[in-house]
Amino acid sequence: MKPQAAPLVTGYAVACVLVFVLLAIAGLQLDAIVRAGFIPARSGTELILPPGTFVPFALTPLTAAFLHGGVLHLVFNLVILLYIGRQLEGPLGSRAMAVLLLVGAYAGALAHWLADPQSHVPMIGASGAISALLAVFALIFSRSQAPAIGPIPSHWVRALWLAAAWIGIQLLIGFAGGAGFGAIAIWAHVGGFVAGLILARPLLRWRFGGR
Repeated sequence: MKPQAAPLVTGYAVACVLVFVLLAIAGLQLDAIVRAGFIPARSGTELILPPGTFVPFALTPLTAAFLHGGVLHLVFNLVILLYIGRQLEGPLGSRAMAVLLLVGAYAGALAHWLADPQSHVPMIGASGAISALLAVFALIFSRSQAPAIGPIPSHWVRALWLAAAWIGIQLLIGFAGGAGFGAIAIWAHVGGFVAGLILARPLLRWRFGGR
């Protein structure tokens, strides 16, 4: 499918680049990661504004989605974001894309928190949001079909197969990364992907009025 104009995705990518460049120039990258990244251990009694942070804990899944740990991290995420996002924004529309990216970011953070609620390691990057885009892209443009299993409709069977495959890939990546599943927030990828699978059909119905 030919990519179409995608103002939301393009604007998000530009914002990520600007944030990265400005923080690098100011020498505040590490401070921003610690103060505006998503840190599971900050949940609980310090939901409003934990000491040493820039934003309330409840907003850090969003702010973390604009932060990246290095040039390769940024470039890799933006290549996928622009390639997939430019093909999805036309069919879905900018409003649905905004919902998808936002829910993907929060679902990724939730899955990351559930995996290790006491972790003090900041999670940053657009991976949760991008994983949600990948899930919708796979459902919309995949040519493979799955037969229904009993009362489970075929589209849900296909979604479950995609979820199982994605979780398997992430676990393999995690185990390859060594103890603690390395520096890759694999459960954020899983959470964002599952959110995308769940939202794909409702967002299409929203866009096309239930047709």
